[in-house]
Amino acid sequence: MVKVILQLYPVIPATREERITKAPIGRDADLYQQAIRDMPGLIKAADELGLWGVSGIEHHFHSEGYEIGPNPGLMNVYWSSFTKNMRVGQLGYTITTHNPFRVAEDIAVIDHITQGRTFAGFSRGFQQRWTDVIGQNYGSKATKSPTGHTAEQLAAMTDEERKAQFADDAINRSLFEENVNLVVDCWTQDSVERKEGRWQVPVPYEEGIEWGMLATRELGAPGEMDENNRIRRVSVTPSPYSDPHPPVFVASNASLETVEFCGPRGFIPSYFSKIDTAAKFGQAYVDAAARAGLDFKLGQNQALCRWLQLAETEAEARENVVKYDLDIYKDLYVGTTPMKMAEDPVDSVLNSGMWIGGSIEQVRDQFVEQWKRLPAEYVVMPSHFAQQPAEDVIRQLELFMTHVKPALDEMTQY
Repeated sequence: MVKVILQLYPVIPATREERITKAPIGRDADLYQQAIRDMPGLIKAADELGLWGVSGIEHHFHSEGYEIGPNPGLMNVYWSSFTKNMRVGQLGYTITTHNPFRVAEDIAVIDHITQGRTFAGFSRGFQQRWTDVIGQNYGSKATKSPTGHTAEQLAAMTDEERKAQFADDAINRSLFEENVNLVVDCWTQDSVERKEGRWQVPVPYEEGIEWGMLATRELGAPGEMDENNRIRRVSVTPSPYSDPHPPVFVASNASLETVEFCGPRGFIPSYFSKIDTAAKFGQAYVDAAARAGLDFKLGQNQALCRWLQLAETEAEARENVVKYDLDIYKDLYVGTTPMKMAEDPVDSVLNSGMWIGGSIEQVRDQFVEQWKRLPAEYVVMPSHFAQQPAEDVIRQLELFMTHVKPALDEMTQY
């Protein structure tokens, strides 16, 4: 059965002209307050429709008002207060810009508040404006995996640009993998230590930390305090409510390395990529998991991300693209991703490989064709709420759950 996740990309609702006259509209407290207060009706409806989860994103500094998602964890707690069955989570924390101890603690607390109705999500960071600023003290820079570039794209770069891309990506990937591994260790081990890498535990490692609370030797984790009253390990509390921890999703675009990192760990790669890439990565994930003794079928424990514009007619769906998706596509996505503008703006969006749009029959057929190539266990559907009003998003979800999901369920018997 396909598990459906609604991913909210919080957008301050406005025309482009209003964004110009009210710039920086991203700081308009009244409009943001309106979007926040409209969330419960949308998410409650998604819960009642049987969606598996709702997720938030992490993006900062969006003065244009397009993606106001600075703290997905706080949103998760808010959403959990008025949902009953669906999970709340993130896709995800950009872990290269975070302290992994704090993230492990935050998600564990959310897991307890929801009594296991949460999931964790991590990403590497691709928007320079905020990743480079917030991640500067960790040595992190935004990156797009150079291994995902075509030969033509690489040929268009200078030698210096290619070297810089590979160097920045190597640092980002190393930091990402180290931090995610540390988060999981914090969840699953009574205490952790680190001698090598960016994080030393204790610090300094050789000397340990002098600690006057002698009861720690008796009351703390085994090995946490030595006979010289020095801290040698730290115990991250609380442990998660879920055993051993909430499901872990990892955002993936064009990086095979990310998929091969996920496979042996049982993490769920979430493909923000065209179906050609996602299908190739799907098999690579199965193979990487198998090498670690994990048996997954093609598509199992994997997620495919698709923006949706589903309506009674194709004309209505195309009109919705113009009203709700086109500005953010032109202003943000074309400038920060490989998405391009063609002669027909609506076709640019619908043919980008990331959208599925049209009438009920058209959307169902497009999903079925993609699921033939990768019968994903999860489908993540980003929404440009509140640019697209809650009632419109709810109607789309109703149509999807009634007319499209049953066809996909037949193809995903996990």
